Amino acid sequence: MTTRTATRTALVELSGVGKRYGNVRALEGVSLEVHAGEITCVLGDNGAGKSTLIKIIAGLHRHDDGLLRIDGEATRLSSPREALDHGIATVHQDLAVVGLMPVWRNFFLGSEPRRGRGPFKRLDVDFMRRTTREELLRMGIDLRDVDQPIGTLSGGERQCVAIARAVHFGAKVLVLDEPTAALGVKQSGVVLKYVAAARDAGLGVVFITHNPHHAYLVGDRFALLKRGTMIAHHVREEITLEELTRQMAGGEELDDLRHELERTP
Repeated sequence: MTTRTATRTALVELSGVGKRYGNVRALEGVSLEVHAGEITCVLGDNGAGKSTLIKIIAGLHRHDDGLLRIDGEATRLSSPREALDHGIATVHQDLAVVGLMPVWRNFFLGSEPRRGRGPFKRLDVDFMRRTTREELLRMGIDLRDVDQPIGTLSGGERQCVAIARAVHFGAKVLVLDEPTAALGVKQSGVVLKYVAAARDAGLGVVFITHNPHHAYLVGDRFALLKRGTMIAHHVREEITLEELTRQMAGGEELDDLRHELERTP
């Protein structure tokens, strides 16, 4: 567990952030911090506001209320490229990979190095193959062959390649959108291992999930969203898995439902 320092500046900090789409308020009063070497888990069911929060941090949408600070400076991100320039990399659930292309080509997709000059300039394939293999191994990912199409990998392996790619290209903050949502128990465990590896590499991680068990395995901080508002914020030492699950499931609302469903003698 990472030791926290009260005076440490957060890599990313949201303070009272809100977002409106016309008359619809998608987020209101959301505050959270992302620190280097820590995992901040954002939990909530469908419609809780997780997707909107991701879009604000990733630079897809600008927030309407509150403050977004990066390295202590108030910022309004206007594009994903600007977010990347600030060291914020987002791994979306669909991963945006080209299934028939080899792993190494997807690893460098959009940032391919070249060698040679003028009309003789060409892709530096040897460098990309070698670097992909080395970077994956550095994260503990031992693929049989980086020339195989990325579509032949399991869902967990593809998530791990995306995480290693973000680390290689200098991300300071890694935002993961439901990386274990469509995976079984074993593959989820593989992904969580590499999420922890990114944390141990010094990145600040935002782990978006609806699964409190996965969150509690790796999380340092927990922010719970419901219908666009933040209903709770905890550090790991302050809450048990059972209480986190209870709050995630609805707490008092779940107790009321249980009473309603009880059989009358």
